[in-house]
Amino acid sequence: MESRTGYRFGLRLSERGEVVGIGDGIAWIRGLPSARLDELIGFDDGSTGLVFQLGRELLGAILLSQEHGVTAGMAVTHVGRTLAIGCGDALLGRVVDPLGNPLDGLPPPRALEFRCLETAAPPIVERDFVSAPLYTGCKIVDTLIPIGKGQRQLIIGDDGLGKSSLALDAVISQRGRDVLCVAVLIGQPRSAVAGTIEALRSAGALEHTVLVVAEADALPGFRYLAPFAGCALAEYWMRAGRDVLVVYDDLSRHAQSYRELSLLLQRPPGREAYPGDIFYLHSRLLERSTVLLPEFGGGSMTALPIIETSQGELSAYIPTNLISITDGQIYMDARLFAAGTLPAIDIGRSVSRIGGKAQHPAIKAAAARIRLDYLQFLDLELFARFGTRLDPAVEEKLRRGRQLRELLKQDRLAPLTEPAHLAWLLAFGEGLLDKYPADGVAALLPALFAAVAAAGLTLEDSRERWLAVLVQGLEQEPA
Repeated sequence: MESRTGYRFGLRLSERGEVVGIGDGIAWIRGLPSARLDELIGFDDGSTGLVFQLGRELLGAILLSQEHGVTAGMAVTHVGRTLAIGCGDALLGRVVDPLGNPLDGLPPPRALEFRCLETAAPPIVERDFVSAPLYTGCKIVDTLIPIGKGQRQLIIGDDGLGKSSLALDAVISQRGRDVLCVAVLIGQPRSAVAGTIEALRSAGALEHTVLVVAEADALPGFRYLAPFAGCALAEYWMRAGRDVLVVYDDLSRHAQSYRELSLLLQRPPGREAYPGDIFYLHSRLLERSTVLLPEFGGGSMTALPIIETSQGELSAYIPTNLISITDGQIYMDARLFAAGTLPAIDIGRSVSRIGGKAQHPAIKAAAARIRLDYLQFLDLELFARFGTRLDPAVEEKLRRGRQLRELLKQDRLAPLTEPAHLAWLLAFGEGLLDKYPADGVAALLPALFAAVAAAGLTLEDSRERWLAVLVQGLEQEPA
C-alpha cells in the first residue's frame, strides 16, 4: 500500500472564474477576486491568458494561446505565476515569440533562468556613467551623432527611409566586438521578418543575435508583449556583465497594439485615441536601458527604438513622447532620400545628448568641426541657388561641402570599422582629398581603408603615422 505519511488533512480552497465574453483576443471573466495584474490564468481547454485589467465586476485578460477555442461559460483558474521568458546563451541565433517559443522549427532553447517581462528599471544607485562607445558602422552616426553603451538613441522618420536598415547595420557591426544583440520585430509581415533573418545570416551576425518576433497577424497581446520580452532577454545578459544592443522595430506598431487593447477593454481614450498611460508604457520600457556599476553586474543595455512619422511630423503624440524619453534621435529625411543621399540622415535635426562623452578622443578630435562645416555648407548651397556671385572663400567652402556630402554616403549592410572612420575623417580634414573632384572622392575610400588595414593602424597610433599611411595610400590610387 502506498505510503501517505506526508499527507496532511485540511480544508483546501481554490478560486474558479467564468468566461463571460470573448472576442478580438480579449476574454472577459467573472470571478477570481484575488487576481492580480500581469498574472497568468488558465482556461479549461488548456489556453492561457494574462490579466490586463481589473474591474469591479469583471476582469479583462489578454489571450496568449488558444488550444481548442475559449468560449463563454468556460471555467478559469489561477496558474500561480507571472509571465516570464527563458533566458540564456542558448537563445543566441534563434527566432522566438514573446513567450520564448521557437519560431525557427528547431527544438525549444534550454533556458538557464526565467525573467519576468515586466520588472522595475534599475535605480540610480545601481547605474554608472555612459563612458564607452557603441559603434554602428555608419559614418554619420559614429562620427557626428555618436552613441555610447547604455544610451537610448531614437531612430525616427517616415516609412521606407531606411530606419530598419540603419538598425540592422548596427547589429551586424557588433560582430567580433563581444556585444550581444536582441532584435524585436513588432507587427511586421512575414516577408520582412524572413528578409531580416537572411540578412543577419548572410552577414554572419545571427550567432550573436536573438530575434523576438510578433508578426502582423499575431494577436494584439503578442505585439504588446514583444518589446518587454526582448528587454527581459537583454536584461539577463546585462546583469551578467555583458554588453547588449536591443533594437525595437518599431514602437509605432507597439503603441497601436496597446491602443487597440485599451479600446477593446473600454478604457477611456485620450489624444489620438491613445490611453492616458501611453507615455508610461514606453518610459518604463526604455528606462531599463542603462550601464550598471561593477558591483551590480557591470553590463550595459543600449536601446535603438524605431518610430515612424507621417509626412515628417515630429510634433505628433508618440514621436514627441519618445523624443522626451530618449537621449537623442537620428532623424531620417524624405527629401534627402529622394535626392539619393543615403543614409538619409538629417544632421541638423539629429542629436546625441550624451554619446559625445563616450566617443574615442581620436575620432572626436578629427570630427570636431565637420558637423558645423557641413551645416554651414547646406546654408551656403541654398543661398548659391539664387545665382549670385560668390567670393573665392565661399566657393571653397561649397567645394569641400560637396566633397563631404559624397564621403558621408554609404551603402546599406556595409558597416565600417573605427580605423576606417578615422581614415576618411583625417583625409578630408587635412586636405588630402582637395585635388580630387567631389564626385570622385568616394572611389578613393577603398584604397585608404586597404592601406590602413595593411599597416595595422589603430586609434591609439600617432596622427603623424596615420597621415603618412594615408598619403601613401592615395599615391598608390591612380588619379
